[in-house]
Amino acid sequence: MTCDSSLTSTPTPLLIIELAKILLKRRVNIACVQETGWARLSARDADGYKLCYSGTQKGKNGLSILVDRELREYVVEVRRVNNKLTIIKLVVGQCTLNVVSAYAPHTSLDEEVKRRFWKGLDEIVHQVPPAEKLFIGGDFNGYIGSSAGGYDEVYGGFDFGEKNGGGTSLLDFAKAFGLVIANSSFPKREEHLVTFQNTVAKT
Repeated sequence: MTCDSSLTSTPTPLLIIELAKILLKRRVNIACVQETGWARLSARDADGYKLCYSGTQKGKNGLSILVDRELREYVVEVRRVNNKLTIIKLVVGQCTLNVVSAYAPHTSLDEEVKRRFWKGLDEIVHQVPPAEKLFIGGDFNGYIGSSAGGYDEVYGGFDFGEKNGGGTSLLDFAKAFGLVIANSSFPKREEHLVTFQNTVAKT
C-alpha cells in the first residue's frame, strides 16, 4: 500500500510533534521508531514529517518510520510485514532506497519467536534487488559488546559491555548480508550507550 493521509487510530499528537522537533534539530531525514504502542496501520503529517506506522489492534509493540519534508514525496510504498517489521521504499532520482524498521523479540522470549523474526528479516533483505540501497533501523534487543571478536568487517569498534545471544544474531546477520552496524562505527559517551542502569549493573 502507499503511505497516504488516511487515519484510523492515531498516536498522541503532542508526542509526534515533540519527536519531530528533535529529529529536525538533529537533522535526521528518516527515523525508525520501535515499541510505539500505537494501534493499526496508518499515516499522518507530523510537523513536517510524514509518519507511517503500524501496530496491533491492542496497541502493543508497533513500529513507525518518519520521513522529513524533503524526502516524504518520494515514498512510493509502505509495507507492514508484521508487528516487528515494517519497510518503506523511496525513489529519489535514479536511486531506490529501502528502509526497514525492525523490533527484535526480547531475550526472554521463546527461541521460536526469535527464529521467526530473523527469518522474516532475512526474507525482506532477500527481496531487495542488489542495485537498490538498504538501511535497517531497529531495536535488536541484543548487545554486540566492546570487542569485535571475529566480526571486524561489520563491527566498527565502538560499543559497550559484553556480547550476548541477541548481539551475536545481529552480527551474524550483518556478516551474512555484507551489512555494517553503523552505530558501532563512531565513539559515543557512555551515557549514550547505556540504556539501563541500577545499583547493581548497567547494560
